[in-house]
Amino acid sequence: MVERQTRRPRTGEARFAAYLGAITAGLGDVRRAASARAYCTGLLLPGERKSVEPMAARIEPARVQAKHQSLHHVVAKAAWDDAALLRAVREQVLPAIERHGLVRYWIVDDTGFPKQGTHSVGVARQYCGQLGKQDNCQVAVSLSVANDQASLPIAYRLYLPEAWAADPVRRAKAEVP
Repeated sequence: MVERQTRRPRTGEARFAAYLGAITAGLGDVRRAASARAYCTGLLLPGERKSVEPMAARIEPARVQAKHQSLHHVVAKAAWDDAALLRAVREQVLPAIERHGLVRYWIVDDTGFPKQGTHSVGVARQYCGQLGKQDNCQVAVSLSVANDQASLPIAYRLYLPEAWAADPVRRAKAEVP
């Protein structure tokens, strides 16, 4: 009699680790990939502020400054191909979505991210859907594919308000072409 081995489903944590491993594999440097995985983990941890310093404190309380530096570097300074990263996400997620039906819709949308200050790229006093009013925020325009069960953003672009677009000195300082 052949004993059949039962395969246990992976825990959510194991599935998340496998997903992050797949999407960060193309970042090139092992440390960059580790920082990107830590950043994504930080976004999902409890806590109201999702900026780098509070996330670093939650991820590695004993080494906040070092973790802050590595997270900031991967987000703000490291060279990586955002199209390749989105492609890796698409390769991981689209098959799961299509198990519930073919993609039937293409959605173009904007998303506002409220901001406290004015120094982040693209921040201006403009309409922010999250707040339902004008305030300081960044706005991203996204393209998503969807079926009746789920949607997946496949492309993003930061909207650059006139105050930023018309100010070459400000753009140069923020390294925006």
